[in-house]
Amino acid sequence: MPTLKQRFNAWLTARLPATDSLLLTQRNVYILPTRPGWMLALTLLVMLVGSINYQLNLGYLLTFLLAGSAVVGMHVSHGTLRGITLHLAPPAPCFAGTAAQLQITLSSAHARIRYGIGVAVSGHSDWVHVDVPPLGSATATVGWVPPGRGRHALPALSAETRFPLGTFRVWTVWRPAATVLVYPSPEVSPPPLPPGMPKAGTAAAAPSAPSGEFDGVRAYRRGDPLKAVVWKRVAQAMARGSGDLVSRDNASAQHSHELWLDWQQTGTADTELRASRLTAWLLQAERLGQSYGLRVPGREFPPDQGASHRLHCLEALALC
Repeated sequence: MPTLKQRFNAWLTARLPATDSLLLTQRNVYILPTRPGWMLALTLLVMLVGSINYQLNLGYLLTFLLAGSAVVGMHVSHGTLRGITLHLAPPAPCFAGTAAQLQITLSSAHARIRYGIGVAVSGHSDWVHVDVPPLGSATATVGWVPPGRGRHALPALSAETRFPLGTFRVWTVWRPAATVLVYPSPEVSPPPLPPGMPKAGTAAAAPSAPSGEFDGVRAYRRGDPLKAVVWKRVAQAMARGSGDLVSRDNASAQHSHELWLDWQQTGTADTELRASRLTAWLLQAERLGQSYGLRVPGREFPPDQGASHRLHCLEALALC
């Protein structure tokens, strides 16, 4: 059963409009005494009673001096957060199981510095504190681990300050409108890449090696990338006493075969394991510099390579 605090936070979050920029005003900034603040209030009450009972003029002076300092601290604490503008940058995609980095910019249009402003995911204790300079801005990066692959709404965020005395907590709750795309987590020890398939219109020659290395190789040429070196054959050559390097002959191999990463050919019926294995294969093909195509339910991407192709394929795996 949810606690009173959890129900209050759920009610507060539900009534907040979703926005990626928020100006903090008196309408959305809240203030309450902290535990030290309540202890100070109790101490001042005891001091006041003692001063009245014993007619201590210096006791009156000290009591009202401390009370006045607390009131001034309350005003300064509320003014530290009021007037700040919070802006969330679009979060970059991440892999399942890793933290999405939420970059929050705090801007001030006033000519005074704002000290000790903390930002965190609501309900979490991992606060990131920054000082906002006069007429400037500061950036706080907060980590949040999404529950799994797919597109997720961001959780509510909180900003608070207890400056200058720590006797009052001034805070706000902010519900961003942005979402974050979460790619499947790559399988830790995936099987070898599937064999290359003959291209349409070519003879059905023997498929390429199950390891994902196409048969076409040539002698190493100066300037070839290291990822193109066939290290298995290098090891075999060194065992025979030869240190000659060989590279993949993409110009010949890739003209006859193409690598397809197929949802139905992953060797498992588990949906999440399929997505995880295809992600691992995709990243492996990228490291090897191979062109690859992707087939997932309802979508197909022809063989290609490059950053744009990789992002489109990863998005399809996240949402399939």
